[in-house]
Amino acid sequence: MTHTVLVTGVSRHIGARVASALAADPEIDRVIGVDTVPPPSLTRGGGGPALGRTEFVRVDLRSPDIARVIAAADVDSVVHMSLVSAPSKTTGRSSMKEHNVIGTMQLLGACQRSATVRRVVVRSTTAVYGSSSHDPAVFTEDAEPVEVPVSGYAKDASEVEAYVRGFARRRPDITVSTLRFANFMGPGVDSPLTRYFTQPVVPTVFGFDPRLQFVHEDDGVEVLRRMAVEDHPGTYNVAGEGVMLLSQCVRRSGRPTVPVPSPAFRVLGELARRAGRVDFSPEQLALMSYGRAVDSDKIVAELEWRPKFTTATAFADFLHSRGLFGGTPLPVIDWLGTVLGGGGKQ
Repeated sequence: MTHTVLVTGVSRHIGARVASALAADPEIDRVIGVDTVPPPSLTRGGGGPALGRTEFVRVDLRSPDIARVIAAADVDSVVHMSLVSAPSKTTGRSSMKEHNVIGTMQLLGACQRSATVRRVVVRSTTAVYGSSSHDPAVFTEDAEPVEVPVSGYAKDASEVEAYVRGFARRRPDITVSTLRFANFMGPGVDSPLTRYFTQPVVPTVFGFDPRLQFVHEDDGVEVLRRMAVEDHPGTYNVAGEGVMLLSQCVRRSGRPTVPVPSPAFRVLGELARRAGRVDFSPEQLALMSYGRAVDSDKIVAELEWRPKFTTATAFADFLHSRGLFGGTPLPVIDWLGTVLGGGGKQ
């Protein structure tokens, strides 16, 4: 039986949803959520998923305080959801890397010294496989990236996974599970990729039409909930069935596209990042050029479970939540009219 679960990253949407799902389980005595800032549901004005009976503790994973929290609460399961996928405008890339890598090292160190922790679940990403023109059709969990990620979130996740493997060797008595998720989609997801698809005009890399995979937030939360209360050691890909071409995604969103050469795409990304709209990092450029697909058969067999949403239906649910139904929305028509000098509707 799982008595006390600690969930990191509860100020973000998926982390809050996982904590809420675990808090709703009567078999779990306590759920402790930690993050550097309070979840939106606990701040003035509310918003975001309700945490239920989750106990929030404000902790920076880069500090030794996390060890004291684990020891004081006799935590037996840890769900690490705190990896940040894009730098904030205020803190930048160096702070993001410290949070992701140093924070994970501190957390794993605390788990290693703990006498009560017996299960650790780490949220990772399929970005660790990279994106290149030489990739296999699909990546399985034992596949090595053709081009090792050298920057950004993908590099952080690769380093985190290396520390997790080292931790598993040092504490073979602890069940360690690493989940490589495809890009999350759903009504509550706010990520560089969801912001990309909701721009008034979507830039694409000229000459490329990559394959993309998504996992619906509901399916991701269910996998994480199961992993937090059951023993399933190992590394698993998690993605909805099927793939979509970028051209299909954009067509279904109803957004107009502008194909641009890859150098111009990078420049547009930098301008968009400065404006706070979306981050077209080098890894995002690679994904928008070459795409990525993974095989999720291992997790399906391990859990005897199948995602409720395919890649296509996860994306459709995201579009529906944003009011995008395959036709060009009126605000976009107005925006194009302004840009082209027509002044929009009269």
